[in-house]
Amino acid sequence: MSDPTRTALRRPSPTTIDVDGEPVTAYPGESLATALLAAGRRATGATASGAARAPYCNMGVCFECVVTVDDRPFQRSCLVRVQPGLSVRTGAPR
Repeated sequence: MSDPTRTALRRPSPTTIDVDGEPVTAYPGESLATALLAAGRRATGATASGAARAPYCNMGVCFECVVTVDDRPFQRSCLVRVQPGLSVRTGAPR
């Protein structure tokens, strides 16, 4: 009998997205917040006082992960799915 907790994970082939002018490897379908965190990019912006903002709730409630995606500001990175050619700018205006 197979163990349902040990099901193999199958990911699509990686793709490249542009984050602040630099290429970042990500997997289509994963959340943009996940891709940013996996790439070591913790902060998505800053408060008026300069404190870092980063994904917090990862379900679209807190708005801490807001970025600009394909020239559309105020996108919650935890709700945006990675797709090839995505262009992301962190430090979105608040």
